[in-house]
Amino acid sequence: MPLSSSDLLIRFRYQSTQGTVRHLTAAFVQFLMDLGLHDTRLLLAAAVLSEMEAHGHSCVPLDVISATSPGLLGWSDAVWHTITEGLDFPDGVDAWRELALQCEQIFVTDVQQDRQQPLVLDQGRLYLRRYWRYEMAIAAAVKQRVSSQLPVPPEKVRKWLDLLFDVSGNAGGETDWQKVACAVAVRSRFAIITGGPGTGKTYTVARLLALLSAISDAPDQLRIALAAPTGKAAARLKQSIDGALAELVFKLGDTLPLPEIARKIGPARTLHSLLGARPDTRAFRHHAGNPLDIDLLIVDEASMVHLEMMTSLLDALPANATLILLGDKDQLASVEAGAVLGDLCGEAGAGAYRPETIAYIAAASGQHLTLNDAGQGSPLAQQTVMLKHSRRFSGAIGALAQAVNRSGAGTTLACLRQKPDQELCWKEHLPPQGIAELAFAGREGASGSYQEYLSLLAQQPHSDNEMVSEAEFHAWVVAVIRAFESFRLLCAVRDGEWGVSGLNQVVEKYLDAKGLIRRRHEWYVGRPVMVMQNDYSIGVFNGDIGMTLPDRVKPEVMRVYFLDGERVRQVLTSRLRHVETAFAMTIHKSQGSEFTHAAMVLPAEVNPVMTRELVYTGITRARKYFTLVAASAAVLRYAIEHQTHRIGGLQEMLHG
Repeated sequence: MPLSSSDLLIRFRYQSTQGTVRHLTAAFVQFLMDLGLHDTRLLLAAAVLSEMEAHGHSCVPLDVISATSPGLLGWSDAVWHTITEGLDFPDGVDAWRELALQCEQIFVTDVQQDRQQPLVLDQGRLYLRRYWRYEMAIAAAVKQRVSSQLPVPPEKVRKWLDLLFDVSGNAGGETDWQKVACAVAVRSRFAIITGGPGTGKTYTVARLLALLSAISDAPDQLRIALAAPTGKAAARLKQSIDGALAELVFKLGDTLPLPEIARKIGPARTLHSLLGARPDTRAFRHHAGNPLDIDLLIVDEASMVHLEMMTSLLDALPANATLILLGDKDQLASVEAGAVLGDLCGEAGAGAYRPETIAYIAAASGQHLTLNDAGQGSPLAQQTVMLKHSRRFSGAIGALAQAVNRSGAGTTLACLRQKPDQELCWKEHLPPQGIAELAFAGREGASGSYQEYLSLLAQQPHSDNEMVSEAEFHAWVVAVIRAFESFRLLCAVRDGEWGVSGLNQVVEKYLDAKGLIRRRHEWYVGRPVMVMQNDYSIGVFNGDIGMTLPDRVKPEVMRVYFLDGERVRQVLTSRLRHVETAFAMTIHKSQGSEFTHAAMVLPAEVNPVMTRELVYTGITRARKYFTLVAASAAVLRYAIEHQTHRIGGLQEMLHG
């Protein structure tokens, strides 16, 4: 007998009890059945779509469901067979489309009237409605912004760019892509500046800010905002731009009111804070009906921005404001669905500029590009610049990151196995206890470990006769947090002895046994924590790192201190509900951070989460020293040979 919808639901419910399928997926199948959808093939497609969303995909091409779904979902063939036994799959996209046309719960975009159905079929891709809406909104907003060019005289731009950039910066005839980026960014209301660590994205943006001030008719009225997905990334963005502007003051003197520009920018904020997140709702205070009061918005670490957030950001941006996205297109995509920056940068590597763009760049920056053999790019490609020269990663770490990203597993392993370098070290046979020792004492030839911050803990200022001054206590808190930030254990997985949970326990026990911490309860002096959920009521956000220290006035009271640049925030431990110990953290959570010394720990066995982007992101968190802890070359090889592929329709919509 044919498989009934009730039987299919029973199978999904059983698999949800086994942990193979999300409970949400089984509930979604039930929801669609309650709406009247009983075709088992379409119910299966909807269930696969729900599971795909959990893996970061925004849609599922219907023609892959019968063939490759187990691999896409991480299911075994046995599980797939158990769920689909007795089900006849449609033969090809046209057959799926015919089924969808007969289904009242699916909106087929090119032939039907939209009745707000929960599922959408667009160009052979099945969507949950909200992700289809996000991609459509982003594509429309970006295309609208890049299609109209601003009337900026190129000769005026050239005059200032020649002052802001050293002529010697492109000696030997090399293209100064930073200069190109500034010229391109002032040309429309949208621009992307992408590049790896050390390529000077924020250095470039500081000069862009000076340029915009110089060419503006009313520079004193220019409203500028800085933002990033996490508090840590936002603080780093502000600090980097302030430093670059200070360098420009030394170079240009009072030619431009750069100190005034820096003061007007104000602190960088998280995207949630910028948009006005509200408790108990996904909606933001700022939207199309209540837009942001800004002329220019610069968003760093844009690879971490997911579809929903980018949609909200573009919706809240005034039509006459400019958006500049900064980020590394080769880093991990956002944890939630979509790979927005990757899709937006689809043509970045090719540099597919049109003749008129090349002519403008030459006139505005003095940089002479050649027409790309790959052909002329889209309007978005004309507003995208990829910075290609890394000033930070010129040594062993840079070579390793380049090998992972461009050359493959063989070259990567060769980099690791060459004569030991102080920058780079591969620990092939290091048990968890050895990792704890590495975290505490570091390794020979490399600075950066937890020893310095633990030493500072013991130097808490105190006075026998009077209370410690606020300034002295503040300086101690800042020193402890900064010392802790010099090193981090980065894990590919969360669970197991090689994961975040296992290594945090091992490190805690090791430090407790040495008398460096007193771990008698959940909270103790010196406990580093990471916030796991946004809590708008106390102003902490997912990914924030804090340090548990005593209160200045009442030392018996524990507080968690967070550092935003020079500003310290503090929260009572009793008010922090969603945190975990942070001696070790996932590579995903480390995005937007840099450490003097980063130690990346890979599990002993292959795991589907292991990808090229994961390894590349882990390596590029290290500013000076990198240690790889991996017992198996096979695990590293697997990761490098498996590239992240987020399925979505945004890139096609951008060019449609």
